[in-house]
Amino acid sequence: MNETLKRTISGAVYIALLLTSILFSTESFIILFGIFLVITIYEFSNLVHLNKIFSILFGILLYSVIVLISHYNKETTLYLNNLFNADFYLETNIQQLDLVLLAVTIVIAIKCILFLFYDSVQKISISSKYLYLLGYITLPFVFIVKISFGTNDYNPKIIIGLFILIWTNDTFAYLVGKSIGKHKLFERVSPKKTIEGFLGGAVFAAFAGFLISKFYIQPNPAFSSKSILIWTIIALIVSIFGTIGDLIESKFKRIAGVKDSGSIMPGHGGILDRLDSVIFVAPIIYLFYQILYYVS
Repeated sequence: MNETLKRTISGAVYIALLLTSILFSTESFIILFGIFLVITIYEFSNLVHLNKIFSILFGILLYSVIVLISHYNKETTLYLNNLFNADFYLETNIQQLDLVLLAVTIVIAIKCILFLFYDSVQKISISSKYLYLLGYITLPFVFIVKISFGTNDYNPKIIIGLFILIWTNDTFAYLVGKSIGKHKLFERVSPKKTIEGFLGGAVFAAFAGFLISKFYIQPNPAFSSKSILIWTIIALIVSIFGTIGDLIESKFKRIAGVKDSGSIMPGHGGILDRLDSVIFVAPIIYLFYQILYYVS
């Protein structure tokens, strides 16, 4: 089969599966990303040579427990209150847990950035591998689920908007870089990325953020300018940290001596190749949400 056709078909199947699960229900969205997490852990374990069975069990247990506690806390709290005739303040504890998990993830994200820019060692220690498994792979999937709930209920428009921004940034970074790119962005890790491509992706992502806010999110007219600003900032976060996330995965692959993290998507590579940007961006977007919530 023609490589371009193969790439188009597998990409279309991936997008259709993604959109269907997000739009169908909260549960289908959570289950799909649980499956993506399992595949991603498997691929990451191959890259860094971790025990696959232990890593998958660890990841899926952590993901399941946190998601169940976080997003069914109202029902759980009501049930416990009725059962014991007492007041349980589970929601407050969950907020504290979220902040702890966010802090852990951000610290490990910083370690990933240091690993990318400053660590020239071609062998990763066992302790670092498990830290990356926790904060670079597993916890970001938790935050992908969390940001889709915004400040209240599940809102599929938020996560779809985020993916649109990532796809826009990636597509135009590639097109602009291929057309006019001359200055390498980070050649020793990703020789094809250029500064011109990065800037082009950021500009078009910001424009996409404006369009998403104006025509898709459909904000209250009284807050339209605020919503546009928020989504433009999110677009810039996606451009900067999505690119860093892509470069970090490229470094893992370079150390492992492979082109792709896997082969589950013909023409595209593995699931980690498709989600490397969003898993690095998700905790930063969640942090941005928290700052907006506390400021407002």
